[in-house]
Formats: sequence, structure tokens, C-alpha cells
Amino acid sequence: MGIVARNDSINIAGSEAEVQRVSDLLAQLDELLSKGASIPSDDMKFIIRYFYENRGENSVTRIFSDDVRVQTARKVVVPRTIAQRSYVHSLLNTDIVVAIGPAGTGKTYLAMAVAVNDLLKKKIARIVLTRPAVEAGESLGYLPGDLNEKITPYLRPLYDAIYDLLGPDKLRTMMEQGQIEVAPLAYMRGRTLNDSFIILDEAQNCTSEQMKMFLTRLGTNSKAAITGDVTQIDLPRGRPSGLVEARNILAGVEGIDIIFFSRRDVVRHSLVEKIIRAYEGLEESKAGEPE
Repeated sequence: MGIVARNDSINIAGSEAEVQRVSDLLAQLDELLSKGASIPSDDMKFIIRYFYENRGENSVTRIFSDDVRVQTARKVVVPRTIAQRSYVHSLLNTDIVVAIGPAGTGKTYLAMAVAVNDLLKKKIARIVLTRPAVEAGESLGYLPGDLNEKITPYLRPLYDAIYDLLGPDKLRTMMEQGQIEVAPLAYMRGRTLNDSFIILDEAQNCTSEQMKMFLTRLGTNSKAAITGDVTQIDLPRGRPSGLVEARNILAGVEGIDIIFFSRRDVVRHSLVEKIIRAYEGLEESKAGEPE
């Protein structure tokens, strides 16, 4: 199959079915552009893959429609997969959302985008970002500095994401005014969080007690997003993950949505999906080995 763009026309050569499929995709892209949609070149590979995996009518138009876009201070965030679309819908309409899946699927970033959108629209008074400070092969005790300096590296990914959505000046102002708070999970104990959007990141490293403590912090007019990857648990051997437990306990509870992501939802560098697939293969081979 070949595609040649010349002046204002596009010539498509191939089988009748191939030509029809490409024509359908181009028609949907044209419809999006005519509605003022911005389609970054980085998204085209995803769009093409998504289009061929989802044969329904106007699949690309639906996934990039206005109703699933999230406006933040610096950009419009668009969910790029069915799981992400479902996730954003839940974040907008459900008070507690649990997102489970591998790195790079947008679990924390999309939650932050919805939280920023709610804050800018004054639906909430503040955003609280938290994660457990659990060592991944390193010990906090051997890191330099006081307790806050030791904890900061664990919170850095949260700062990076919110920085990208708000920009340095707005982020600094909102943190100074108490509209955005970033803190380790241990600091949540004993609090009741009203008018807040609370995001718990790396929840697979919560103990059962920590997860229960976090879930019961929710106050009036508040939402919570809980994100984690159950294949990346750094808790000491023998300590059950609070996220794994919550996945089982909360399934079917009205008012709580649980969204599952897979490697097909990875939207980082294309190699990330291949790396995840390779490690999944290793885990499967280990599982098949005799004890």
C-alpha cells in the first residue's frame, strides 16, 4: 500500500479494503481538525494503532471528542486509549477511583489533570498529593539530609507531573496559598480532608493499615484517586499490599470504580511497552519453573 500527498490531494494505492480503511481514518482526522482539534505529531502513531484496533464507526473521533478532554493551566489533556477514557470518565463522575496497571499508562498524570481542572473551576479548594515513602532497594537512613530532605526524592514524580500541568509560577503560588499539598502518606494520619481532591500514588506500597487509614480520610465534597502497579511491590517480603487487598475488598462497592490498565495503554516511549512485555514473559517463565 502507498500513500502520496500532492498539493491538496492524497492518492492512496492498495487493495479496496486498505484504501477504504485509510480513507475512513483521513475522514475522521479531517472532521477533528475542522472542529478545531489539535493533533500533535507525537500522537499520530497512537491514533493509527488505535484506529486499526477499534473498528467501530468514528472510533478516533469519539476518543478525541471534547467531552473527554481535560483543561489544565498549561495544556488540554486528552485520554488516548479506551482504558484512559473510561478512567477520566470515572474521575469526573465518581468519588473514589482505583487505577491499577503498569508504568506509563497515565494513571497518576490523568488523575492530576482532572484534579487541576476541578481546582481551577473551584469545584474543590485544594489538591493533596501523597505516596508512601517505601525504599526500592535503598534505605532512607543512609540518604543524606534531614527527614524532609530524605523524603523529597520519593515525592519528586508528583512534583514533576503537577509542574507540567500548571507551570512553575502557578504551581509556586498555589503551594504557597495551600491549594496544593504534597506530602508522604504517613502525614495523612488523623486528618479529615474536606473540599479536596486527594491522589495516592504508588499505592501498591501501602500496607493494609495504611490503605484503610487513607480511605477513611475522605471528607465532605472530596474525591480520591488511588493509583498503583501490583507488579512493582517494594514492601518487605511477607507484608501484603494494601492495594491488592483493596482491589478485592472494594470490588462491587457502589460509588467506587476500579479501572485496570495493561501494557496496551502505555503512552510513553514505544520501547516502554516492549520492556513491559519482556518482563511479563520473564515472570511467566519463572512461574512455570518447578519449586
